Formats: sequence, C-alpha cells, structure tokens
Amino acid sequence: MPPAIITTDLTKRFGALTAVDAVNLEIREGEVFGLLGPNGAGKTTLINLLSTLLKATSGTALVAGRDINREPLAVRRNIGIVFQEPSVDDLLTGRENLKLHSLLYGVPRAEIDGRIARMLELVRLTARADSFVKTYSGGMRRRLEIARGLIHRPKVLFLDEPTLGLDPASRKDVWTYIRGLKEAGDTTIILTTHYMEEADSLSDRIGIIDQGHIIELDTPSALKRKVGQDIVYLRCAPGALETLKDLPFISEGIEEEGRFRLTLEDSGRNLPALLKAAGEVEEVEVRRVTLDDVFLKFAGHQIKDETENHSMFERIAVSKSVRR
Repeated sequence: MPPAIITTDLTKRFGALTAVDAVNLEIREGEVFGLLGPNGAGKTTLINLLSTLLKATSGTALVAGRDINREPLAVRRNIGIVFQEPSVDDLLTGRENLKLHSLLYGVPRAEIDGRIARMLELVRLTARADSFVKTYSGGMRRRLEIARGLIHRPKVLFLDEPTLGLDPASRKDVWTYIRGLKEAGDTTIILTTHYMEEADSLSDRIGIIDQGHIIELDTPSALKRKVGQDIVYLRCAPGALETLKDLPFISEGIEEEGRFRLTLEDSGRNLPALLKAAGEVEEVEVRRVTLDDVFLKFAGHQIKDETENHSMFERIAVSKSVRR
C-alpha cells in the first residue's frame, strides 16, 4: 500500500525566511499523523503546501498519489481541510453549509441529501441542522467543519489546530470524532497541534517540527522512551534509600525535601516491585515522561504560544494563491 503523502525536499521561503526547509516525509495511508511544534515552527506552512494553498519554493510532494506542483486541482479533489480559523458561513444553516460544499466538490446530486444526513448524525448535529450557524457554539462549529471536510469523502483530511480556542468539554467532543475516524481507518488524518495531550491521545505517529525541520519522528510512546525514565517520589522509612538505589531498574536516587526522588525505568511495570522493596510507604507520587519533555529534549525549548514570525508573509502568499 503506497503512502498517502510523500514529500521530497519540500521547501518554502518567504524572502530571507525559510519556513519549511527540505522536508522529507512519508505518511502512511489510514494513520493519524500528528505534527507538533510551536507557532512559527512551520506547521501551518507545511499544511498549506500539501493542500496546494501555497506553492513550494523547491521540492515537491505526492498527496493521494497526485503531485502538488503539477496536479493541484487533483490534489484538492482528494483532500479535506479544517482550518485554524472558523470558515463556515454564519448566515447559512448547518445543512446549507454542507450542501454548498457538496456542490463545490462535485458530489453527485442524487447522493447529497443522504451524505448530509450521515455527516450530521456523525457529528451529532441532526437536531440543529436547520439552525443558522451563527447560533452554534464553538464546539458545534468545529464539528460542522469536520463534517464539511469529510462529506466529499477525501482520502486525506488536514486538521489544522482543530480545537484551538475551544473550552475543555468541546475539545473532548472533537477528540471523540477524530478517534471515530481513526477507528474507521479509511481516511488519513494530518493533525497539527501544540496541545500535548491531544497529540499523545490521537496520533499514531508524531513528527516534531521546529524552524522548518522535522527534528524527530516516531510513535508517542517511542518518543517518550527516547527521552528517559520516569520519576517517583516516595516518603517512607529514612534508611530505605540505599536499598532502593540498588534495585536494577533504578538509575538514580536522592533525598529531596524530606522524601526520596527515584528515577526508574518503566514505572508502569516496575512500580509494584519498588513499593514492595520500600516497605511501609506514607506517600507516593509518579511523574511520567510527557511530550513536553520530548519537545524540550529535541528542540531545546518548550512548546508555547508565540506569534508566528512568518504569519504575515504566509497570509499574503495564501491570499494570492487563492485569488489565482
């Protein structure tokens, strides 16, 4: 089975700024691929290149078997996009938004009503299908945008910060629908985010991008294993530290603020043995390695909200591309 996306030295420059720098990447068919990085790292630029909203400075990519440089219209027919910024029409109903998108993408007229009904059911908007979108909550709009992105049955779906600005409950709702798509397995999903829990929970593999480069690529669990070991804090008998340090899965043990700080391999497997060796335990706290730790190790800084240093250039370039 050929990859859903293959990039070859894909590069985008905005004047002296290189936003995407010779990226070589393969994304498997049917997987959820998380693209993780801070604002300004090149996530959105890469998505815009793959979706043909921006023209590459050099290099190329195949998306669903179509070349982004030579066959941009064929690429667009095979993809769906949920943008960072809301893009559904407030003055139309949910049903009307989906019908308009179906017509634009050439969905056979005889199938439109049936597909709309199925999409509305998928995102639990059937009861609000004929309400104006301006009356929708933020989470409902996001779910409608996902339905719109799927209604023409794309082979590849781009979700660019799909939960940005949503409240926690709405964010969890969107995660539920993405997991449903993942379980169905017939759509490749590229998810950009800088919410660590979101990337960890939804992605089959994660590419960490920083300064236009993919600096690390693996499954979430493998990335965390590369970073190091878990930390366990114990409050137990004062003389237990030397015994605990001799356990084969403990790499470091120190006393810190009246309790023991132990670094161990795979706390999920080894914690019971550690607690047994510790004897009577008053307090235990486990800190697992997170994707924040992963990014800090490989990029040298934490992921945080920053102003994209190339956002103005990109907006201008995308605007010109859309007009063409």
